[in-house]
Amino acid sequence: MDSPSHSSVIIIGAGISGISAGKVLAENGIEDMLILEASDRIGGRIRKENFGGVSVELGAGWVAGVGGKEPNPVWELASQSGLRTCFSDYSNARYNIYDRSGKIFPSGVAADSYKKAVDSAIEKLRSLEANLDSEVTEQPRSPKTPIELAIDFILHDFEMAEVEPISTYVDFGEREFLVADDRGYEHLLYKMAEDFLFTSEGKILDNRLKLNKVVRELQHSRNGVVVKTEDGCVYEANYVILSASIGVLQSDLISFRPPLPHMENAYPGSNILVVTLTNGESKRVEAQSDEETLEEAMGVLRDMFGPNIPNATDIIVPRWWNNRFQRGSYSNYPIISDNQDVHYIKAPVGRIFFTGEHTSERFSGYVHGGYLAGIDTSKSLLEEMRKQKERKSESQTFLLEPLLALTGSLEAVPSLHKCDIPTQLYLSGKVGLQEAIL
Repeated sequence: MDSPSHSSVIIIGAGISGISAGKVLAENGIEDMLILEASDRIGGRIRKENFGGVSVELGAGWVAGVGGKEPNPVWELASQSGLRTCFSDYSNARYNIYDRSGKIFPSGVAADSYKKAVDSAIEKLRSLEANLDSEVTEQPRSPKTPIELAIDFILHDFEMAEVEPISTYVDFGEREFLVADDRGYEHLLYKMAEDFLFTSEGKILDNRLKLNKVVRELQHSRNGVVVKTEDGCVYEANYVILSASIGVLQSDLISFRPPLPHMENAYPGSNILVVTLTNGESKRVEAQSDEETLEEAMGVLRDMFGPNIPNATDIIVPRWWNNRFQRGSYSNYPIISDNQDVHYIKAPVGRIFFTGEHTSERFSGYVHGGYLAGIDTSKSLLEEMRKQKERKSESQTFLLEPLLALTGSLEAVPSLHKCDIPTQLYLSGKVGLQEAIL
């Protein structure tokens, strides 16, 4: 059996965090790296697919945070690569709330329900904050009517999924641009990869990127990390950067030995309807067939707009939760959490360093969060490698000083030859390195 290949660094995952980390390492002279990607493509949760004659984004779809004082690094990448985008103008945005028969709720009723939901959410949050150290027995108020259910979804599951003020808009600006490029959002990753991986005609041919390598086990110690993949391959490295999503880390896909510490779109003119589902409803729909979901959706549409509307010609259902390499679309920290949660999640464990959008303290859930996280993690690793080199140099100096003192004293004793020094003296560690025997 061939001995395992050895690298300075193994990067697990070729999403935007993994690729940006590899780019920074290469720029700092770390060439003997290896990137292991579980799927047959790079990009992670940045993924496009042709549907209904157009290229649609199944994961990340926008460049969020443009036009502010600070430049958004992903927007700069998009501009440099000529990625086609469309400005999302929300200044005159309106939405309607329909009942199951297709009738629009009066705006006054909807506004009143919305205000009640906001007031209820604020009151509940204040109550939770006041009782953080005590047991809370009161159950959250559940929506009782269809309109309350709709408002609850829009307010809690959609609009308030991130606590204000949103760091992205504070730092980078409030404008958003929809990616509308046939090459897909993933084109940015290929342009980044070209800077440090060998490519030809738009394809990555560098043997340091290995696709379809499902990592199942990480054995880590003070001496390095051993990586075992599902196909039986074994790789060794001094360090590992792990860019798996928080969902994957919470699943049993990758085992750690020793175990880790406990942690807790619009397409104009295409006639495509986009439906957003969250939480339990998204998991329910993922678990059923596309045919069942299409039938369910058409039933709702016919209830609303009449029985004579034509069938949809096709349906596409991204299954991020059931994808064992993703286990969810993007991370979202609970409202009642603090910055220590992020620090715990991204803290290195021995020679394993963690990255991904979930490790970004300010931009979790965003593409630029993943991009910047990869850069930050690789810089932290480079600093650790520098310190390790210094520690090794200091250790060798410390070990050789007693040896030099001893050999110097031997010069003053003619009757004793250097070669007569017992080997056990070195092996016992009383003098220094065994290789220093003269």
